[in-house]
Amino acid sequence: MSLSREAIVDHLKEIVGPAQVITDEEVLKKNSVDRFRKYADIHNVFTLPLPAAVVKLHNTQQVSDVLAFLNKHEINCVPRTGASATEGGLETVVKNSVVLDGSGLNKIVKIDIRNMQATAQCGVPLEVLENQLRAQGYTTGHSPQSKPLAQMGGLVATRSIGQFSTLYGAIEDMVVGLEAVFPDGKITRIKNVPRRAAGPDIRHVIIGNEGALCYITEVTVKIFKYMPENNLFYGYTLENMQTGFDILREVMVDGYRPSIARLYDAEDGSQHFTHFADGKCVLIFMAEGTPGIARATGAGIEGIVAQHPECQKVDSALIERWFNHLNWGPEKVAAEREQILKTNNMGFTTEVSGDWSSIHTIYENVIRRIRDEFPHADDITMLGGHSSHSYINGTNMYFVYDYNVMDCKPEEEINKYHNPLNKIIVEETIKQGGSMVHHHGIGKHRTHWTKDEHGSAYYILKALKDVYDPKGIMNAGTIYPIEK
Repeated sequence: MSLSREAIVDHLKEIVGPAQVITDEEVLKKNSVDRFRKYADIHNVFTLPLPAAVVKLHNTQQVSDVLAFLNKHEINCVPRTGASATEGGLETVVKNSVVLDGSGLNKIVKIDIRNMQATAQCGVPLEVLENQLRAQGYTTGHSPQSKPLAQMGGLVATRSIGQFSTLYGAIEDMVVGLEAVFPDGKITRIKNVPRRAAGPDIRHVIIGNEGALCYITEVTVKIFKYMPENNLFYGYTLENMQTGFDILREVMVDGYRPSIARLYDAEDGSQHFTHFADGKCVLIFMAEGTPGIARATGAGIEGIVAQHPECQKVDSALIERWFNHLNWGPEKVAAEREQILKTNNMGFTTEVSGDWSSIHTIYENVIRRIRDEFPHADDITMLGGHSSHSYINGTNMYFVYDYNVMDCKPEEEINKYHNPLNKIIVEETIKQGGSMVHHHGIGKHRTHWTKDEHGSAYYILKALKDVYDPKGIMNAGTIYPIEK
């Protein structure tokens, strides 16, 4: 990099105007991290290099102009929209990085009922798009817990998944077309078609790139009819996770597609279902769609569960009540921050996936290793997990762990607790042939295992970086380990 911090800021002001270049220190601090470092953030401790500026972008041409400038001078940038990321992907690890804030690209371009698709700029909050669709009787089908916070560009960039994925699929199943800008300023558009066989599916160069290859500016997604009046809820308690995994497998293999299919172990279930879990695992389903489809799905699930006598049915009203409080908005984030300050008790998750043959082994080995090997196991107040996204050939596992932060500074929490716990989970998952990350993205704290995750296919992944970002200005340290 040949330009000073001051020169970078001056040039950015020339490109987009002074009002769109933010250099206030408090803003820079908050934009140097994401929720992976929430403990230090809550205590107002920021140890990473502060960005030179946060640039508020308003249109695709500005994205192109700014990227071309940064690329010319080899200045690292961190693309950002709703800032609900949890894996460190938004951290500014390079001195004088520039944060590219796309939340100002917030227009819903078109809701196309005839072709069952909606087009929105990257800064449109998912909840805003979803509310407009629901008012017309439609839905994106995408409902991550972060729906009130997350924006369309970040959802696609992190390869996100929603709570109804067993029916609607993940974001990659919903994306029809895209507009993105590459580091040299090149604006590219992938057209909106139902399917094509014109070579490799180039959408997937962009989907899941986590800002390490390009900047997503516009997204077109499928939409579906919205019929919540037909939702049917089912809940059961059972003695062990293996039976629960077997039931999930049977449901998927038999071709049923509930929108929700979840299995909680006793520890995690006790957090959500204290009123009925009674120290047991909890299995939950929701069937939706037209009345005929919902009823047939529900009947199929009930028939499968009936073959496992240990499962005890729960009043469906209790499951519906749980369902109505799934999402995290700003008020829950604020309450969490206040609670952490008061108690020093932290809660995090690490989500992985595996096939049906390995997932229970992954689950058991991770829990055992943490209890046996983690040097601060006495500080853990809850250790468990749940499966919430299933497929015909396997499922995911969401490990959930809470701990009291003891005898360390706020900036030391990440290496005393969070990273070592992540390490055990990732190592055990890869060892069993699973994937170390199911839907939150690699970010900057699992890059140590990117090569292990991909094996010989890392050749393909690295080639994308070499070709599309040869100067390495796109979100250094995310997905790709920084070569030393």
